[in-house]
Amino acid sequence: MADAPPQLQALTKTHVQPQMMDIQLAYAMPEQPFLVDLTVPVGTTLEQVIQASGVLQLYPQIVLATDKTGIFGKIRALDTVVRDGDRVEIYRSLQADPMESRRRRARHKAASSGGKPGSV
Repeated sequence: MADAPPQLQALTKTHVQPQMMDIQLAYAMPEQPFLVDLTVPVGTTLEQVIQASGVLQLYPQIVLATDKTGIFGKIRALDTVVRDGDRVEIYRSLQADPMESRRRRARHKAASSGGKPGSV
């Protein structure tokens, strides 16, 4: 292709080499978040990003069949195609029901204030 016009050379190069994009993967642990920047081909799925990141080997407790995943805080399926600049996220299961935690805090606050009216 060295003898081809520059326009044809550029066209051929884009068909031979896939275009790449930059993605970030995040998995938040209580002690320390796992963040990794990746460069992947256009058309890569959310699951492929997770597999390529190495996070599954570092954190075997992640189960993609049950743990939720998303992009920028919005739940997305594993077959979602990512876009340049996306932050892929793996969400951990909640350790406690948020409503039950709120009730427990309210009971504790009421008990510590002596149960006075309007103190909850």
